[in-house]
Amino acid sequence: MTSKNTAPRWLIVFAFFNIYIIWGSTYLAVAYGLKGFPPFILVGLRYFFAGIIILAWCLLKGEKLPAKKFIYKHALSGSLMLVGGTGMIAWAEQYISSGQAAVLIATEPLMFLLIDRKRWSEYFSNKYILSGLLIGFTGIFLFLKLGVASTTTSPMATLAAVITLLSAVLWVLGSLITKESKGRSSSVMNAGVQLLAAAAVCGIIALCKGEYTEFSLKNIGLDAWGGLVFLIVMGSLVAYISFVWLISIKPPAIVSTHTYVNPVVAVVLGWLLMHENVNRAQVISLFIILLGILLVNIPGYRSRKKAVA
Repeated sequence: MTSKNTAPRWLIVFAFFNIYIIWGSTYLAVAYGLKGFPPFILVGLRYFFAGIIILAWCLLKGEKLPAKKFIYKHALSGSLMLVGGTGMIAWAEQYISSGQAAVLIATEPLMFLLIDRKRWSEYFSNKYILSGLLIGFTGIFLFLKLGVASTTTSPMATLAAVITLLSAVLWVLGSLITKESKGRSSSVMNAGVQLLAAAAVCGIIALCKGEYTEFSLKNIGLDAWGGLVFLIVMGSLVAYISFVWLISIKPPAIVSTHTYVNPVVAVVLGWLLMHENVNRAQVISLFIILLGILLVNIPGYRSRKKAVA
């Protein structure tokens, strides 16, 4: 892909469309995939095939693998984002809806502020950020109590929701490592390494969980295959590469704006296509969380506006 200085505007817009809309629809694709695949086999296959395709393409073009020290960092960041993040979400979607998972993942910008310890003095002295954090986590509490616990019959629902919040933390940690570990290799090559590392970790987890013992390809229907193919092509090859490229040329706060759109897309698609229950409490909690995210981003928006002026 092109660099920050040469990237055409249409390509940047297309990449943002991918992380806004396509990524929002992957929550639904996971729900379809889980109709036939255990969670870590599902995401492991997704990452393996996508990683092989990306790596083969890069090597055919004559690109070299990242330096050894960067391979380790990409493997770590890929495992945190894709296994700790998406893999745990797939597990959670066995007990909560795709829309509920997407709403909880929308809290990533709030988690970013809590993890970026170097800038705590700046963050916690700003009235917008403090207000945003308070409002955002109030929305999370309401969603857990009214949007998950009171609407989901599974006794594992609350635990699955908490695991989903933890996955947001791991995704942020992986994103920070990705931002600082580009090296000289291309963003696409780095994404391929991340995907294959995540596939290996998913395979180990699936083995430890015993997912292979009862798994049979004969029992997989068209819905599950369709979900897997969509996750490989659109989720990993299109949207994930777009994310890795964008985060290498744009501020993380700008790229993280996909969290405003993804839950809305996921909730609407889950309601339309899988008839997932969406009640007033879930919608109100979602808007409270998104309001908190908007507030914590106001200082960043203002500083970029002044820089441009």
